[in-house]
Amino acid sequence: MSESARRHKAEASKKLKFGIFICSTSRYQKLKKGEKFEDVSGDLIESMLKSAGHIVVFRKLIPDDKALIEKGVRQVLTSPDVDAVIFCGGTGIAPSDVTIETVSPCLEKILHGFGEIFRLLSFKRIGSAAILSRAIAGVAKGKAFFCIPGSPDAVQLCVEELILPEAPHILKHARERA
Repeated sequence: MSESARRHKAEASKKLKFGIFICSTSRYQKLKKGEKFEDVSGDLIESMLKSAGHIVVFRKLIPDDKALIEKGVRQVLTSPDVDAVIFCGGTGIAPSDVTIETVSPCLEKILHGFGEIFRLLSFKRIGSAAILSRAIAGVAKGKAFFCIPGSPDAVQLCVEELILPEAPHILKHARERA
């Protein structure tokens, strides 16, 4: 790591306030029907963030629905209580996977390296199927946004290898004054 990156990370906040949106139509339908369901990925994200000393301000389950995802983005952008948000799920290539297409137009800057490095790390674990994995990160209004796949393995990889090490650093730069 370069000296400037090391210095920037040292100066960054160590305790962030996160929001979590789990984008899953099937789990959302079960929730609405009062049926039991597991949210392994949501549990994993929340646990990893809290174990790292961060605060989870909210965790919401929403369907793969453009309007509801946009509403979630607006909620984050207008909330003084959220530093960063993770949208988990809806990042595949099925027609119903609309998370990335919905969130990315709202970002002021996209961090292309996030998805690139995620796919590189995924390729080392799962091989060529990694080309089907989509993930993005970016910033808007001084907040960090992460859109990650919904599988527990992808969640573990994204949160552990990319989000936890870099979210404070991303926010430090996103909040600098011109």
